[in-house]
Amino acid sequence: MLDLNEDLNDEQIDAINEPNSVFLIACPGSGKTRTLTYKIANELLNLNERNKWIIAITYTNAAADEIKERIENLGVDTGKLWIGTIHAFCIEWILKPYAGYHEEVKYGYKIINSHESEELLSELCRNYSYPSINYYDCGYHYTSTGLQISCAANKQANVSYVLRDYHSRLKANFQVDFEQILYFSYQLILQHTSISKVLSQLFTYILVDEYQDTKEIQYTVFGRILNAGMGNVKAFIVGDPNQAIYSSLGGYAIPVEDLRSLTSITIVEKALTRNYRSSSRIIDFFSNYRVFNSPIVAAGDNQHFPSQVYYSQTILLEDLTQTIGNSVKYFSDECGIQQNEICIIAPWWVHLASMTRKLTSLFPEYKFNGPGLTPFSRDVDNFWYKVAKLILTEPSPQLYVRRSRWAKEIIDDLHSANVATDITFRLILRNINTIKSSLVEQDGLTYLNVFFDALFSSIDIDFTLYPALSEHHKAFFESSEKRIIKITAENATYDGSVETFKKVFMPKSGITVSTIHGVKGTEFDTVIAYGLLDGFVPHFNEPSAESANKLIYVLSSRARKHLYLISEKDRIDRYKRQERPPTIVLNAHNFNYN
Repeated sequence: MLDLNEDLNDEQIDAINEPNSVFLIACPGSGKTRTLTYKIANELLNLNERNKWIIAITYTNAAADEIKERIENLGVDTGKLWIGTIHAFCIEWILKPYAGYHEEVKYGYKIINSHESEELLSELCRNYSYPSINYYDCGYHYTSTGLQISCAANKQANVSYVLRDYHSRLKANFQVDFEQILYFSYQLILQHTSISKVLSQLFTYILVDEYQDTKEIQYTVFGRILNAGMGNVKAFIVGDPNQAIYSSLGGYAIPVEDLRSLTSITIVEKALTRNYRSSSRIIDFFSNYRVFNSPIVAAGDNQHFPSQVYYSQTILLEDLTQTIGNSVKYFSDECGIQQNEICIIAPWWVHLASMTRKLTSLFPEYKFNGPGLTPFSRDVDNFWYKVAKLILTEPSPQLYVRRSRWAKEIIDDLHSANVATDITFRLILRNINTIKSSLVEQDGLTYLNVFFDALFSSIDIDFTLYPALSEHHKAFFESSEKRIIKITAENATYDGSVETFKKVFMPKSGITVSTIHGVKGTEFDTVIAYGLLDGFVPHFNEPSAESANKLIYVLSSRARKHLYLISEKDRIDRYKRQERPPTIVLNAHNFNYN
């Protein structure tokens, strides 16, 4: 039995104990993940049927790992829990068993990794010009009405041609990408009602985290299963519609009425209204940018903290780096904020790489963790990335459960690649520790290459005989080499040692530098944000006040104690050839700034 009263408040307990399905709107800092964790753990303890499963769908693999680890730390057996992203769910429960019923994948398929996809799209883009397009213009997703392109309107015709050629190439090579995983699963579950019926007999609960980032066709997938269960499968849907900042990628904060209509089950709407993260002053600020009027109440230890909230429109672009560095110095030295509790945010990645390098050069006494400085791509679906994560993470009693789970995932991937093996996760961990003690640490990529060979030799598997493993191996090293060349060209201080590689998986000790989208789900004592300009916030592809409000809401609600917002001057819009004005909704808001 879990003692809910010891660790949760009355709102959280009420949501967990609700016997019907729950649609839970959770404000920032309200303990959403804790509530979801205890709900899953509670249902696992009450699961008495041997052939039933509890399904939890998260937005990221990292969120799935965190929740599973928390449940295990509560001492609850997770053997009947399946938790992962919607892509992983569709592969495991729909495409693998039912691919034979879909024309596109009935003769077999393999999933194209992100490196291969980028290479193919970049190659195809070179065939089109006026206007020119590149890989980053080719973002797309599917809805019930078909394919949706997210780039600027003047580029959509060329991008549609590229995507047509891209999908033809994928089909010829028996490949599918991540968007097709969702779309083909959606088509299967829509066209074959028996799939929903079978799955509804296997599941007792479907829990969805960050529902506001869920796509329309994803709602249909789990909605059909809930509908087929006729009340025997319950749902626990959690999120915050004010943080729905992925609409350009298909994210859709479904109203509860629409969810009830889709599932035909009883769904009770509830809320978590207490923010345990931020001061009242910070909450007063970001509450003004709500598009969904849910209540937010300061309830944590910081609620009475005398927060400083600044907004500047006078800083010149040429002085921006110095100003941000001076702000870091002020908050660190004068306010006593630890470096790992400071975050610097900008709307786009392109604005961050050069900023990180300049800050590192001008303020060497501080450590900045920014984009583009990691030595290999964080391709969490690449088999060798998973192996590298295990190799580069130091063994310890605290990490044993986590590393054991990673080793089990590697074994599962080997089976999926048709490798016949009976190795155990303990053998993998033991062999990695043995090899680690014998290898001389050298250049990071060389070290991993030698380590991979030694590890697979120790478990008597020739990975070159298996196409999926070979393709992932090639993609891992090719993408890493390109990344290192790019970093070296832009950053003379880059160090390619094994120690640098290990830092990718170490807890971050310095100042975080990231985008608004990248910091979702995190929190810091101090947030410094720049680039708050029209065309950036909101993005020019999504130029609505609602979009701008949500972005400011998300970035501001990351802060516990202090907030510094900057709409710098002299940043030119290269198309309009004029200075970008401040973000309209921010400029129009009257707040008692410091």
